[in-house]
Amino acid sequence: MTEIIARLAEIGTRYDAVFCDLWGCLHNGKAAYPEAVAALQAFRAKGGAVVLLTNAPRPNASVARQIDALGVPRDAWDLIVSSGDAAQMGMLSGAVGRRVHHIGAVKDEVFFTEFADDLAAYAATQPPITRVPLAEAEGVVCTGLANDLTEIPNDYRAQLLLAKTMGLPMLCANPDIVVDLGDKRLYCAGALAEAYEAMGGEALYFGKPHPPIYDLARRRLAALTGPDDAQILCIGDGIGTDVQGGVSEGLDTLFVTGGLAADQFGPDAANPDAALLLPWLEARELSATFAIGFLR
Repeated sequence: MTEIIARLAEIGTRYDAVFCDLWGCLHNGKAAYPEAVAALQAFRAKGGAVVLLTNAPRPNASVARQIDALGVPRDAWDLIVSSGDAAQMGMLSGAVGRRVHHIGAVKDEVFFTEFADDLAAYAATQPPITRVPLAEAEGVVCTGLANDLTEIPNDYRAQLLLAKTMGLPMLCANPDIVVDLGDKRLYCAGALAEAYEAMGGEALYFGKPHPPIYDLARRRLAALTGPDDAQILCIGDGIGTDVQGGVSEGLDTLFVTGGLAADQFGPDAANPDAALLLPWLEARELSATFAIGFLR
């Protein structure tokens, strides 16, 4: 049974670390949420470690620059682990070949050029990755839509059909289907991967809820805090990513109901209606350990 709480501080002392989602929990793509920032700062002040676990398709240094600009202070977190980091590891290992075609935005170009220290060391031991036109590719790396403000997945139908006909595997660097930028809903790489699979293509995922990003987060957390025996709470507004991923990893979860699914739980987004929330979770065969309207 999911327990609805009002503040992270009610349960924070039970955990050594949190794996906290970014978009929809800590910011809305335009500005940080002050109460969420304060909640993470308070958790750290009591000795907890904050790992920002995000399905952003870019490496963690790029994500850090982004949230700096949104007003998330550095004392609110210890580590960032991104889907981009985990997907880079997959790409470097040759998961979709070494000649790859990129589908994504200019802002995602750093996926191919900027690596965290642990990944840079690994990259130095591997043959190079070369970006090529689709007709010459062994695989596709999808970080998202080229222009997510104006495009939709159907705009990529012809390109995806050609890749499927060629039998190319797709590396999806962000399993999210949609994200909210302020009051506008945008499509993510996961929407293209979903469309590709519907055509019969093969997609490989490295972000939440899939294991690679959690494996990387645990390793980096252990390097920071010591042996990998921390009690971890997963926080996020994605039922199919943050909650599903935490449950699959055997970790406790805190579902932020005021994010992507805010319109499902009554008129007061800050205080979800249990009579609506619990049947909604049961219908999805998922039971978050806790739920909260907004992270605070």
